[in-house]
Amino acid sequence: MSVSYRQPGVVLTDRRFTVPLDHADPAGETIELYAREVVASDKARQDLPWLLYLQGGPGFGAHRFVGRQAWLDRALKEYRVLLLDQRGTGASTPANRQTLPLRGGPAEQADYLARFRADSIVRDCELVRREVTGGAPWTVLGQSFGGFCTVTYLSLAPEGLAAAVITGGLPSLDAHADDVYRAAYPRMERKAAAHYARYPQDVERARRIAEHLLRQEVTLPGGYRLGAEAFQSLGTLLGGGEGSHRLHFLLEDAFVPTPRGPALSDAFLEEIQGLLSYAAHPLYALVHESIYGQDDRPTAWSAERVRAEFPQFDAAKTLAGDGPLLLTGETVHPWTFDRDPALRPLRETAGLLAARTDWTPLYDPARLAANEVPVAAAIYHDDLYVDTAHSLRTARAIRGLRTWVTDEYEHDGVRAGGPRVLDRLLALTRDEA
Repeated sequence: MSVSYRQPGVVLTDRRFTVPLDHADPAGETIELYAREVVASDKARQDLPWLLYLQGGPGFGAHRFVGRQAWLDRALKEYRVLLLDQRGTGASTPANRQTLPLRGGPAEQADYLARFRADSIVRDCELVRREVTGGAPWTVLGQSFGGFCTVTYLSLAPEGLAAAVITGGLPSLDAHADDVYRAAYPRMERKAAAHYARYPQDVERARRIAEHLLRQEVTLPGGYRLGAEAFQSLGTLLGGGEGSHRLHFLLEDAFVPTPRGPALSDAFLEEIQGLLSYAAHPLYALVHESIYGQDDRPTAWSAERVRAEFPQFDAAKTLAGDGPLLLTGETVHPWTFDRDPALRPLRETAGLLAARTDWTPLYDPARLAANEVPVAAAIYHDDLYVDTAHSLRTARAIRGLRTWVTDEYEHDGVRAGGPRVLDRLLALTRDEA
């Protein structure tokens, strides 16, 4: 039963859908999806076209907006919006350390999670669309990983799309995970250099924290074991528009005096806990590298292996000299599952996914080359999370796709730029810009 309620300027309706766990076996086991329908209060009774929002990730439920925040304000001027929690996220049959043991052991859990990639998400969307729109095509807005899913949508079921808008989420169509990370580590280095150029005082602050953590591992309030490598992964902040400033404020008061000498403050450790823990989005860690799996090669902890090709990221070697500590982001490592209590019970499951070789293709280059769906994509210059060169190559491979390449925003541009970003991209799908 759907439940509707109000927030300022909007009417919200909770929607739930039943879909097959394995779309190749539609009569088999099912899972539940949750989505929130949003419509402007003054348009609630109107017959409006639909816009589906696919959140970034993988592993994050759809953003919980209050009222008409960010891009949603622009969308509600002409659409009824569906904010979908993709399978395994949010309220959609969540997959985490508490629920996955219901599947059985690590092998059964890994088999289950192998069905949580973009192809399954798109097939979920098609079942939801037929129920929600009565079969009419809808417009999709895909942010980051949601953009990856949108390119899969264009490959598998373009008939379901009236238009597609992608923000920071044009994937390589054929890159292995190793190619993705070989392109990523130099970007991480550039982002760290730009941060230290803005806040030169943070060079010494970051080095001091890393030196402290090399001498003694610190346990965070929630049980996360913080070491120097984990501290370096705070570089993920540098992919957002305000991330450099957030990192600076985090580092500036890291230490407090104690009877035993300087120690990392409780306030610093509490904030670090929220940034590093995967408790709220464990699927990100579990299936992150599998979003690049398409051939017969395993991902095999790609980010960890490729990192070894960039010795400048080694904290101990850096601290033996006088250079700045490099920071990382958008990477998952075997030690991630050792340090985070939300992930420790799933380490073997993650290892089995990393060894898997039977990944099916996510994109259809021939179908994309013949695309007829209006598509527009925002590509952010030197995006930390999605390689710009990969995105541009894919843009050229999708017939009719129009790009907006900008350095005005970082990866979170659709949130930071709000209505302006969505308005521009919708105009591009209509040849109005």
